[in-house]
Amino acid sequence: MTEKEMIKISIEEFSRIQDWMLLADKDTELYKSIRKRYIDLKVILTTSGVSLTELDRIKE
Repeated sequence: MTEKEMIKISIEEFSRIQDWMLLADKDTELYKSIRKRYIDLKVILTTSGVSLTELDRIKE
């Protein structure tokens, strides 16, 4: 997998995770689990040089 492919997949997953976070109640174990992946993806994208300014709808 090339770096571009990895970044594309990560951006798509980041968007999907945010959709789920917006639907889930923040006090649930589901939300906490999704949030862990959200943070992982933020780190991956940031270290890959992707600006999250426009992509991050949650802003946590």
